[in-house]
Formats: sequence, structure tokens, C-alpha cells
Amino acid sequence: MNSRPTADRPTADRPAPELLGIYLNDHLTGASAGTELLRRAARSHRDTALGPPLAALAREVAEDRESLRAVMAGLGVPESRGRAALGRLAEKAGRLKLNGRLFTRSPLSDVLELEAMRLGVEGKACMWRTLQALADRGARVDGARLHELVLRAERQIRILETLRGERSAQVFAPEVAGATAGRRRSAARFPGHAAGRSTA
Repeated sequence: MNSRPTADRPTADRPAPELLGIYLNDHLTGASAGTELLRRAARSHRDTALGPPLAALAREVAEDRESLRAVMAGLGVPESRGRAALGRLAEKAGRLKLNGRLFTRSPLSDVLELEAMRLGVEGKACMWRTLQALADRGARVDGARLHELVLRAERQIRILETLRGERSAQVFAPEVAGATAGRRRSAARFPGHAAGRSTA
């Protein structure tokens, strides 16, 4: 019985082409959804401090999507049009999530979207690292270019984390301050009850 790997038998060192195709198409779908999300967020904040960095990130993520398409073409992985359509639907469905308001944009949407953007870029960085490892094993991908893309994704993560932290503080800090002030006023008026003690 011949146990040597054949051209159509995947091994631990050589992933099955169909699995790699599914993996890369899933990331391409995510890249398309992320691009649309960033563009929409940039439009929503075009008159605020968030607008310019979000617009710049939207351009970069769109460029990264084209870099992924180039990698897929080099590996002979066809693009799945059906998955791309599903990605567009998923991005639109994401707009329907509850955010505390029915008819207007909630500040909470900013926080949730920035978190989603960061998670998306984290996943993209993992994909570039996976492809980098395949390049080290002889896959037909440019390892030096992938290293640049990893560094770029790490910079994008830092930018999004800064924006997320600043926006979270703007959205939640006033509520926390208000609740704290309310407890202090209550404690001043009813010191025994606020402390959980009986004054009898």
C-alpha cells in the first residue's frame, strides 16, 4: 500500500486547495463588509474628528481587499461571487442591531462599530500571518509583501483601538458621572439608607 502523498491528497504541510479557497473567500467577504462599514461610518462622521481617520482606514481596507484578491489569483483560488453577495447582506443586516434608539443613530452605534472594525482587522492580521507561514513553506505568495501587510494591519488595529477608547469615554463617562452624582445626592439626603443601615 502506497502511503506517499499524492497530488490530490492533502497533508499537514499542504492544505487542501478547497479549504484554502473557503478560508480566503471568507476573509474576502469580511474585507468587503469591513470596507462598507468603514465607508458608512466615515460618512456619518464626516463633520467630526472621527471622520478623517475612518475615511483613511476605509481606503486602506479597500486596498487590502485588492491585495487579497491578488494573492488569491496567484494561488489559483477563484473568487466566490455568492459569498461576496452574502457579505453585502450581512453588512446591511448589521445596521439593524439594537442600539437604544429606533429612528436616529445612537452614540452606542459608534462604539459597537469601532469594536467590530477592530475585530475585523484582527482577523485580517491573522490571515496575513497564515499566508506568511505558507510562503515560508513554498507557497506562491510574496512573503515580503505579506510582512508589510501584517505591519499595516497592526497599525490599523492601534488606530482603531485609540478611536474606540476615546469614543467609549465620550459615550459612557457622562452616564457614569451622572449615576455617581445621583448616588452621592441620595447618600447625603438619606445617609442611613444609603449605607444599608437602620437609623431606628
